[in-house]
Amino acid sequence: MPLVIQLKFYASLARFKPDTADRYEVPDGTTVDRLINRLALPREEVKLIFINGRKSEPDKVLQNNDRVGIFPPVGGG
Repeated sequence: MPLVIQLKFYASLARFKPDTADRYEVPDGTTVDRLINRLALPREEVKLIFINGRKSEPDKVLQNNDRVGIFPPVGGG
């Protein structure tokens, strides 16, 4: 049975956001790493991952109704 998650992509990653980002379906057992592959996000552009507002790692297994935020590296000066 698929899980339903919510996706938020920030800054330069916003262009990768699917139309179904508010109710995106993934197979049970999907990790953040698999999600990144599935969405064809460039690895070098993924710097921070947050799940439900908490910093997470790519090997985290997603749960139903998770809110996943993905941020690129941020420059400044």
